[in-house]
This record gives sequence, structure tokens and C-alpha cells, in this order.
Amino acid sequence: MIEIDGLSKCFGKARAVDDLTVTIRPGLVTGFLGPNGAGKSTTMRMILGLDRPSAGRAHIDGHRYEELADPLRTVGAVLDARAGHPGQSARSHLLGVARSNGLARNRVTDVLETVGLEDVAAKRIGTFSLGMTQRLGIARALLGDPSVLLLDEPVNGLDPDGVLWIRGVMRTLAAEGRTVLVSSHLLSEMQDTADHLVIISRGRLVADESMSALLARRSAGAATVRSPHGPALATVLENAGMSVTIGADSVLQVTGADLDVIGTLAFDHGHRVDELTFRRPSLEEVYFDLTGAELEYTGRPIRTAVVAA
Repeated sequence: MIEIDGLSKCFGKARAVDDLTVTIRPGLVTGFLGPNGAGKSTTMRMILGLDRPSAGRAHIDGHRYEELADPLRTVGAVLDARAGHPGQSARSHLLGVARSNGLARNRVTDVLETVGLEDVAAKRIGTFSLGMTQRLGIARALLGDPSVLLLDEPVNGLDPDGVLWIRGVMRTLAAEGRTVLVSSHLLSEMQDTADHLVIISRGRLVADESMSALLARRSAGAATVRSPHGPALATVLENAGMSVTIGADSVLQVTGADLDVIGTLAFDHGHRVDELTFRRPSLEEVYFDLTGAELEYTGRPIRTAVVAA
């Protein structure tokens, strides 16, 4: 597992990571989320010993990364898929990594097949598309058959088939009991992939819980109600202290009561109900609820320029 205890990193007066404490456990795909500048990449770099913490510690299976006897057999990482000389072939690049880490040559063939690059293994890296480069980085991370995977934006540049593939890879590795930590800005993809979420904002921890628990907690008392008497039913529910929004086709979005209370009120007032379901929020809604007030970089709508005649 990955244990982070009181981890902080300062660059001058700027605090990129602020007293972060969290444990990334095996057997799960853990999504690592946060806005740009939140400290995700800096945290991953400190886990891998690429940045020195200002305070605290980051251990992998009880050891700092630099203390690992066979680091590539313990940890596979993709922080930047670009690697190797552009004139090297994919196979040559992976063979060099394998030799320097005491790995068998046949392991290179295995990972090339796993990531779907066996047919282009002899091509120069410099000719690879972004998606192919990303697959090569993942191949390098898997080369040592590690128990811990750290992946920063692994779907970057992948086509839809590639996204489905890497999702399956991560879930399979976690099911084998490995520790998988993945950072991504694609929240819909994380909702389909991650079992657990760690969310940070401005270097501070704002959430550390399972995907199901986080979404369930945020959706408590949120319901969709479809009725031919929508406006009249909305009045009944509002009079009972609920918050009601009327959408298209008079579909009601209701917060402030459980489904049985809503159903009972509708029945008592003679309003037919065709649909009464929990309204599950998307991860995107939850994410912006947790981090929106602390965004470091925010844009504004484009204003149409007025051109004088």
C-alpha cells in the first residue's frame, strides 16, 4: 500500500501540498482528483522520490521509494508518457529498461502485447501518435509486473477503444490485489472506473471515501418525481418544507425528504405519480461541490466583441 503521512511541499512561499495524510489501499482503483494546481502531480512525484517533501513522509510498502531494492518490480508509474530517444524503437527502449532492472527479455514481448503495440514495436518512438506514446508509457510501467501502479492522466490521447482498454487494465490489476492510484480530469471516466476517491484542493484533503459512499451521501433526499399534476404536486411538497425545481415536461427535482414521504403526500392529495426515484448526482456535481470554491484558475464566458461599422 501507499502511506502518506503529513506530507507537505513548499515552493518558496507557495504551499503546493499541505499536510496531506491518506492511505492508498490494495485491491482498489483509487481515483486521485483535484483542480489544476491542486498538488496531485507534486504528491505523486514525492511518492516516487522525484521531489523532496518539505515535511511528512510517503512510504510504499513501509519504505521510501529510494529504499526499494527492486523499484520497478514494486512500483510502475506513468507521470509523463514521453520517454526514450525519438530515434529508438519501442522494443529497443523497453529492452534497455528491462536490462537495467534485471528483467527477462520475454517480459518486453509480454507488455507490448498487453498494450497492443506488438505490430509497431520496431517503429521509432518519434513517429508515435500521442495515444501510442501513452500505451508505451503504460507498457514501461507494467514491465516489472509491479504490485503498485501510479498513473497520471493515463487516458490522455487514447481513442474510445483505448479508454475502455485502460479501464479494464486498471480494474483487472486491482482485482489481483494490486494498489492502483490514478489521477485524471475526466470525471465521467473516473466514475466508471474508480472504487475509491481521494480529492484534494489547494494541496489539502477534501474527500477520502468510496465512490459509492460519496455519491450516496451527496444524493440523500434528492428525488426525481414525474406526475401529470406536476405544478400542483410541487406546491404540496413546497408547503411541506421541501425544495422543488420544475423542469421540462413538469418533471420535479425534489430535495429535503425521503421517497416514502413524497409518495405519501402525493397519495394523500390525490396526485398520480408515474416516476419516483432517487436522483443520483454525477461525480462531476460532487466534485465541483467540494472544490468549486477553491479553484485557482477560473475562466469567464467569451464576450462577443462589438465592431464599429
